[in-house]
Parts: sequence; structure tokens; C-alpha cells
Amino acid sequence: MPASPHPVSRGARNPGSQTALRELNQQRIIDALLGGGPSTQAELARQTGLSTATVSNIIKNMAHSGIVATEPTTSSGRRALLVRLISNGAVAVGIDFGRRHLRIVIVTLGHVVVDEVYVELPPGHRAEEGIDRATELLAGMLERHAIAPSSVLGVGVGIPGPIDQRTNTVVQGAILPEWEGIHLPDLEKRLHFPVVFDNDANLGALAEVTWGPHNSVENLAFVKVGSGIGAGLILNGRPYYGSIGITGEIGHETIVDNGLVCHCGNRGCLETVASTSVMMQLLSRGGAATVTTADIVQNALGGDPATLRVLDDSGVAIGRALASIANLINPQVIVIGGPLAGLGEILLEPVQRGLRRHAVPSVGAATTIVMSALGDRAEVLGAASLVLQPSGLRQN
Repeated sequence: MPASPHPVSRGARNPGSQTALRELNQQRIIDALLGGGPSTQAELARQTGLSTATVSNIIKNMAHSGIVATEPTTSSGRRALLVRLISNGAVAVGIDFGRRHLRIVIVTLGHVVVDEVYVELPPGHRAEEGIDRATELLAGMLERHAIAPSSVLGVGVGIPGPIDQRTNTVVQGAILPEWEGIHLPDLEKRLHFPVVFDNDANLGALAEVTWGPHNSVENLAFVKVGSGIGAGLILNGRPYYGSIGITGEIGHETIVDNGLVCHCGNRGCLETVASTSVMMQLLSRGGAATVTTADIVQNALGGDPATLRVLDDSGVAIGRALASIANLINPQVIVIGGPLAGLGEILLEPVQRGLRRHAVPSVGAATTIVMSALGDRAEVLGAASLVLQPSGLRQN
């Protein structure tokens, strides 16, 4: 993966010279823009540790050289200058594989979405079927926009399940058991591009600090509520992966002692009481047709009592699990994402109630819980952002 659209030749300069220092500082700014998207000069100063005057001078030179574009904006009520990388035709691709869907985006280095495609997939589809469908759709998207394959920096892939970073394989507990044992680097052979990958909740967290309104938040948890429930963590400004890469599996926290058996093998996991699959099952009983997640959102917004009751029970259970995260790592913000993000306060209120009931009072009061402004696109945008991260922040 190229580190930036304008690679710097570091070996040709005297490492102690002023020219080398300027080039190093410029590279730090480029890496910050690649990883964090368009940013103000003040934000770039915080991210890089450079002085605002240094950043301002470098940005002027980069704009003159055609590396970045700038535009006026406001930040915290003050006038500021927004800086965006000029892509020069290079793009990154994000692919989000779900239990029932496939979503693909193509984005520029300046974090502008060029194209986006969403298709439904049959539940229980084989991994190979989903990958082949993604390959077909991506080829059509590139052709439609006359994007040469050589312009694609790489493909970021989101998987709804735990990934063992030691072996780069999907392990037991994935909401898509058909993906278990898949060696993810082999995706390069099928997609025909360099591939980086991660758990979908981790990518949701990355999207929130890249595409969302939380790019200045150092400690954040993103919780995807879907067919599975998982959390992605940003700690001290960096994605957190633990010792083997499997973190944030709150969907398998025991909520009900001696409850239903979960697909992971344990009983009473959060996913057995609060996943969208369970909600759909509960609300489909006695009905002529199966309730979908879209139906849940529509019926809840319409005030359907049964739907509201199921969401309230689920939200409280999710909040109880989030209290464990809040007590352990004390995040500044917890973002709720996934296909139910459009419910807003209907889901947010019981989640907040559950967290404050079970968290240490001071921690619960200091933890902000919000619904994702990115909706169900967070994971795929995070997958594209993964391609643009400096290599030192990527795990594969």
C-alpha cells in the first residue's frame, strides 16, 4: 500500500537538514489527512504535535504544489480553514459483508464518496458467493466511473465476526458461520486488489473518528446492533485490538443466567436477547410475513406497541452490557450503530437507562451515548478508511 499519494524520498536528504525536517513534517500532515479525512489546521496541529504556525506554512506550500485544497469553514463557532487531500485519481474501496447484505463504496483520498452499491444477500450464503458477488459489483462500479484498476490503492473488507490476528482467519463466534476458517489474505486472489480487513464493529469505530463528528475524541466505543452485537474501541486515539485481535465481543456477555444457547456455545448471551434477529423472531410470531429490520424501524416510528416494547427490553439489555465497557475503559463517547440507527431516541433512551442503572454513577453520568450519524454505512466507510490508514496503525 502506498503511504500517501505523494510519497516522500527520505533517503536523498541529509536527515538533519531543514529540508528533511520540512518533508518529514509534511508527511505527518499527509498521514493525518489520509487517516482522519478533511481536517482544520488546528485539528492537524493537535494530531501531529506540530505548532499551528508550522502547519499553516506547510499547508500553504502543499496547496501551491497541488497536494491539498483548502476552504473556509467554522470550528467551535470560529472561522477556520478546512484542508482536504487532492486525490489525483487514486481511490480506496470499502466492502461490508453482512449476514443478509453486501455494501461497497469507492472513495477518494479526500474522503469523497464516488459511488456506493447495496444489495441483499440470502441468509446463510456461502463466503465464496458473497466474495464473487462483490468482485462482480466492484468491476461494474469501476467501469461505470472509468476508474483504472491501477488507481485503486486497495480494498478494505469488513467481516461480521472475530478475526484472530495471529492467523488472519475468522474464528468461531462469527454471525456468518460460513466464514469461519476463511483465511482473509486469500481475498486478494479473488478480488484482484491488495486487501486489508477487520471486524465490522472495529471499522464502525474507525469511521466515527474519520467520517463522523468525533474526530477529536480520544476514547470512543462503537457498538453495532444487528444480527450480531459487537463493539469497536478507540483508546488514546488508536484502534485497540488486544493481544490476538479479538476485542469488543459484548454480544457474548452473559445477560440471562441459564438463558438460551447462543451460537457461540454459551447461554444467555446478549445476542440471544437483543440482536435484530431475535427482535425479528419475536415480532414475527403469529404473523403472515417475517418482520424485517426495516419493518422494525418503520413500525417503531409509527408507534406500534409491540415493537416499542421489544426495543425497550433490548435497549435496557444493551445498556447493561455497555455499563461493563464504561466501567472498564471509561470512554468519552459510546456510539450506537447498525441498521436500527434511524430509531434515534426510541432505542437510545432505554440504552441510556440500562447503562446508568448498572454503571458506576460517576462513570455513567460522564459517558455520552449517541446514535451514529453515519447510519448503517459506518462499517463500509470504515473499511475504505482502513486502506488510507498509515501502515503503522493497521493490524494486517
